[in-house]
Amino acid sequence: MPTQAETTQLLRDTRTGSREAFDRLFAQVYDELRVIAHRRLRQFRPGETLDTTGLVHEAYLKLVDQTGVEAADRAHFLAIASRAMRYIVVDYARTRSRRKRGSGGVAVPLEAIQLAANQRAADLLALDEALESLGRESERLCRLVEYRFFGGLSYDEIAEVTGRSVPTVKRDWSVARAWLHRTMQMVEG
Repeated sequence: MPTQAETTQLLRDTRTGSREAFDRLFAQVYDELRVIAHRRLRQFRPGETLDTTGLVHEAYLKLVDQTGVEAADRAHFLAIASRAMRYIVVDYARTRSRRKRGSGGVAVPLEAIQLAANQRAADLLALDEALESLGRESERLCRLVEYRFFGGLSYDEIAEVTGRSVPTVKRDWSVARAWLHRTMQMVEG
């Protein structure tokens, strides 16, 4: 297990554009990213083309193309990777929806969204649309949902990444969930 000082140094080196440092950093957090990816994908049917390893590798490719990832610490790097995973999963759902003529999904509350079944691709797209709208209202709340829902970060990790207290993060999570629920209900109704 690498020390905090080693991880911090790798992050510094990564910010200067060192591909070697980025690769070493990614190797350090690879198992954690697999856990995050598995949580997001565990309910897809067997045989899906997007699997845990594929999602982590796609996130790597998305992140490695960015020059100088601006992560302050391990939790922040995981948050950035979470965001990359969000876009990959949403793009995957869009592609699946395009292939199915007349998929006609219905928006559902955030708590009920499961990325598993084919019919849930529309739910994920509705969530993404609601998140885009939330981002126009509050970038902070949008990032919080990405970190928590797509990245599986704990309240403590989100507090570390954002520099806010855990109670504030919990309050913001409640506000964001309520906002998304209301927005998705309006789309449904």
